[in-house]
Amino acid sequence: MSQYYSVPRKADWNYGGKLWRLSRSKIDLFLECPRCFWLDNVKGIKRPPGFPFNINSAVDTLLKTEFDVHRAKGEQHPLQKAYGISARPAAHEHIDVWRENFKGVATHHAPTGLVVSGAIDDLWIDDDAYIVVDYKATAKSEPVTELNEDWHIGYKRQMEIYQWLLRQNGLTVSDTGYFVYCTGRPNEPAFDGKVTFDVHLIPYTGNADWVEGTLVDIKACLDASAIPNVGDHCDYCTYRAAVDE
Repeated sequence: MSQYYSVPRKADWNYGGKLWRLSRSKIDLFLECPRCFWLDNVKGIKRPPGFPFNINSAVDTLLKTEFDVHRAKGEQHPLQKAYGISARPAAHEHIDVWRENFKGVATHHAPTGLVVSGAIDDLWIDDDAYIVVDYKATAKSEPVTELNEDWHIGYKRQMEIYQWLLRQNGLTVSDTGYFVYCTGRPNEPAFDGKVTFDVHLIPYTGNADWVEGTLVDIKACLDASAIPNVGDHCDYCTYRAAVDE
């Protein structure tokens, strides 16, 4: 048995178990492929994991540390000043819990009985409205300055789920969130033991109207006795089908 992949998982972590929650990533999995979602959450048979993005995680940690310095001082970060926005890092009493994996921002969705949760990267405030902020890191020849790729829909949904979760917790949340997008430069003349990043602030106006209906669909999927249909573009299910031929 692989030390990195063990199935099925313990029942407490499956749907109906005392530790199970509907995370932001699970919602995205449902939208991608209801069958993979059902196998994961009902049967405890998750997809094989990809390689961890340790550089991305390091960038996230460094950004949080940097913004926390300005949060503690109650002042703006230079990036906020550079883009001419009046927001500053929010010193909310629950910020540390809301940013912690396996805790995050959580709410009980009364119509379905589901506990929905997601861990945010950062929270800013402008006047009386909170602003959801997500950190992204990649490496490209040109810096990322806009979210115009088809696969960026996942980033946008992520932002909208976080906005919805915070509103369920009683916060006034701006429709406009921000992505702090860090693009590593692969074409520098020398490595010299460091990667240089271009950092851009990308605004996104979210619309979380889809969340409520999706939660209802997810509840129906979880309670279904038969395995759901395959998603339209699921590479995992396509692979399984090819192997079974």
